[in-house]
Amino acid sequence: MHPAYSIIVFTTLSGLGYGLAVVLGLGFLDPAMLSTKLAYLASLALIGIGLMSSLLHLGNPQRAWRALSQWRSSWLSREGVMAIATFVPLTLSAALAAFADRYDPILGLISVLGALVTVYCTSMIYASLKSVDSWHTKLTPLCFLLFALGGGFLLVCVFAGDNALNAELLALLFLILALVAKMIWRKRALTLVPTSTPETATGLGFIGKVRLFERPHALDNYLTREMGFKVARKHAAKLWVIAFICGALIPILTLLAAMAMGSGLAAQLILAVGALSHITGVIVERWLFFAEAKHAVMNYY
Repeated sequence: MHPAYSIIVFTTLSGLGYGLAVVLGLGFLDPAMLSTKLAYLASLALIGIGLMSSLLHLGNPQRAWRALSQWRSSWLSREGVMAIATFVPLTLSAALAAFADRYDPILGLISVLGALVTVYCTSMIYASLKSVDSWHTKLTPLCFLLFALGGGFLLVCVFAGDNALNAELLALLFLILALVAKMIWRKRALTLVPTSTPETATGLGFIGKVRLFERPHALDNYLTREMGFKVARKHAAKLWVIAFICGALIPILTLLAAMAMGSGLAAQLILAVGALSHITGVIVERWLFFAEAKHAVMNYY
């Protein structure tokens, strides 16, 4: 499928922002510290930029509010409702930390629950699609949640200063879990047998192998533009290596190095490098997530 950059930015930045919101909601940082106030600001900024970028993918962004009305049946609508709802306790928690040096556990736990549910709803937009075999699995929301938590704890390590050991250990744990889950997800995606084929789509499988005789449309249309994207296997393999190295290997090594160094400016700089590398790796991973997906409708093209 076509990897729209607006959606890649949305899923990457909002996931990191909500992951950071989870860690802040659990009270890992001292609200009196300037770095904690900056962490709240970073969380709100990541979520805000991510949500704004998602509007760029809409044909009529000014009508985006209408999507919120279908929350009973649409995961996209549920994601929008939860994103707005989570902003309230998260913003109040940020205000308490910024102006009163306080952490409210009730608001914090509400923010944690809202952030996790929002990321889950985002992942279910894709996992609920039976027409895309590689997405339609419980591993998809698991990967989204683990990457959000791993990235969130990694970002908190940058802001934690000298008290980052617990956050570093948890960041290491969630990054490893995210890597394992993604490797299992990718192996499944590369080896699964499609449930929909040209034979099943046309109902002519009893005759034998079905191949396209002529395109159903002389010109490109929405389906061919959005669903017909193809990436060469060799390029996908190279990009997966980049995603693996930048998204998981380098952040894990920087976490181990920072824990060995203890505290100090050098450790924080190393953690910042790890966080930037992780963001880069997740962007590449999300690009592949869309580029390698095969929609069943392309059986007719």
